[in-house]
Amino acid sequence: MNTFITSMHSGLRWIVLLLLIYSIVNSIIRRNTYEKKDRLLYMFTMVSMHIQLLIGLVLYFFISGKVQFIEGWMKVKLYRFYGMEHLIGMILAIALVTIGHIASKKQTESSAKHKRILIWYTIGLLLILAFIPWPFRAGLLGQWF
Repeated sequence: MNTFITSMHSGLRWIVLLLLIYSIVNSIIRRNTYEKKDRLLYMFTMVSMHIQLLIGLVLYFFISGKVQFIEGWMKVKLYRFYGMEHLIGMILAIALVTIGHIASKKQTESSAKHKRILIWYTIGLLLILAFIPWPFRAGLLGQWF
């Protein structure tokens, strides 16, 4: 079960990243028109991030051995990253994307809708990239998949 949920969380990461990048590029290219397919893309991107969060919370609270609240856990890079840094960074990124999605829906002009998406989704993407446990980050036991 642990391996399945962890693999699902790691694999969905790529879908979320691709959707975020596609949404950002779409907001730049289609700045003058806003259609139903744009709204659905932005909503699906946000929803996929929320699903990723739910899977991550299952790992965090029930499955992962990388989250250990033992004495001195903040001094251990692995436990501190997964127990605090990764969680806070990702929740903040998802909150920013959600705010951007809501802010874009409140706009009336197409260019304003896309601008909100561009700004908020880009900030969310940068936060996500900063807080992913990439394999090249020493001591975090990150994997590509």
